[in-house]
Amino acid sequence: MLSPPVRDGLGMGVAVGLSGTAFGAAAVTAGLSVPQACVLSLFAFTGASQFALVGVIAGGGSLAAGAAGALLLGARNTLYGLRMADLLPWRGPRRLLAAHGIIDETAAGALSQPTAAWARTSFVTVFASIYLTWNLMTLVGALATERIGDTDAFGLDAMSAAVFLALIAPRLREGHRERAVAVLAAAIALAAVPFLPPGVPVLLASAAALIVPGRGPSGRSGGDGAAAGSGGDGEDPARGEVRT
Repeated sequence: MLSPPVRDGLGMGVAVGLSGTAFGAAAVTAGLSVPQACVLSLFAFTGASQFALVGVIAGGGSLAAGAAGALLLGARNTLYGLRMADLLPWRGPRRLLAAHGIIDETAAGALSQPTAAWARTSFVTVFASIYLTWNLMTLVGALATERIGDTDAFGLDAMSAAVFLALIAPRLREGHRERAVAVLAAAIALAAVPFLPPGVPVLLASAAALIVPGRGPSGRSGGDGAAAGSGGDGEDPARGEVRT
């Protein structure tokens, strides 16, 4: 019988990895070749950033503008890495490989585990299952779209924008700040579209996250953020417990 972190990790990995089909289709629709779409999935491996990049290109923006937007979105993975550094005590090539695998899903899976050992198991399972499935389905989606020919006739030209909206939609239910950031970002982008080249309004819209004030530590439910029964401090991951 599979352990909980392996069972849950495989389920999450396969479910998310299947979305690679949409990315492969969106990338080819935006003008990328099949090899370019596959290389992007292999080496970028962060869905939101990949969709942001092909979305800008599909809208007529430059590669530089698309890459800048993708880097801004991908920067959050650096914060995940800081949080997970103690949970993933690997060194050398294994640490480099682990850094490549730190994304929303692997971080969420690892940080939700009760022990450091389960956190590492979850991380490896989610990373491996998403990476393999995502890259395989990117190839499938890219090849299928390439064979279609006229992608506009099937509405695939709108796929990258639609999928990107689907990725961020759950965030809008998290709180008032998230909705305020979304509304302000949309307003900035719409105001800039008539005056700036494609791709630049998206970059300007990211400033909304800096303008809208965030919640401090006291804004968390429960005040001190301690898990029930933890005594408010949590255990160090090195001793086998994940700090909450």
